[in-house]
Amino acid sequence: LLPRKAPEVVGFDIAGKSIYCDETGGDYYDFIGFSDVDTEHIGIAVGDVAGHGIAPALLMTSVRAFLRSRVLMHPEDLAGTITDVNRLLCIDTAETGNFMTLFFLLLDSGNGEVRWVRAGHEPAVVYDPSTDSFSELHGDGIALGVDETYAFQENTQELWSDSQIVLIGTDGIWESENPQGEGFGKKRLREIIRSPKHQNSQEIGDAITAALANHRQTAPHQDDITMVIIKRIYNCAFRSSKKLSLSRHKRRGIEGFQAYKGILD
Repeated sequence: LLPRKAPEVVGFDIAGKSIYCDETGGDYYDFIGFSDVDTEHIGIAVGDVAGHGIAPALLMTSVRAFLRSRVLMHPEDLAGTITDVNRLLCIDTAETGNFMTLFFLLLDSGNGEVRWVRAGHEPAVVYDPSTDSFSELHGDGIALGVDETYAFQENTQELWSDSQIVLIGTDGIWESENPQGEGFGKKRLREIIRSPKHQNSQEIGDAITAALANHRQTAPHQDDITMVIIKRIYNCAFRSSKKLSLSRHKRRGIEGFQAYKGILD
């Protein structure tokens, strides 16, 4: 169910990968496009279900379906979308206690704006080579499947200086341990992101996975690893901000959403 390829978005280079420690995993990433004629907006999701194996994988597929159907219906309301996905998931997790963290970001390549909702997930890492500085995309939010009454919040920020990088990852990256029990850590991760020899997002992802393998040495692979890297590949003027309208994208999401509408109501 993972994407076969990364989306093509003008002015950006995007790559994603997941490496599972079992045959099936609970980590997840997805790219959600809105229509064939709208190439400026892309939804990017990265999630991490607690545990490994079949049960987490099934929970991940449920979240994927809920999110795709809901965000295509109401792309202008990210907070409401994640709130409704959480309500649906809580029906499945009420007896099991399972949960899932999620970072969902909507990229607008037309105006340089990013909007995101953080559901208990680690903040996205932002690197700006023009100032050689790191920051993070924070925001309040608990994991999905914990509290059906929780109302999530949307966050907004204008980004994208030339070659700026955003990485959304799961904790399997920085918590990966070597035989001595030393974690990979975020400092090593940032040094790889900062390295000028990695020219595109795919190369950054490959460098991270190679460094993780070198760090683990003979230690077993204990957690799934997932990441999405977004890189601004050239500098150009952004247009004025324009909200994504429901009417342009409603048709594509309505059929999938009807299956869940009764539950939401």
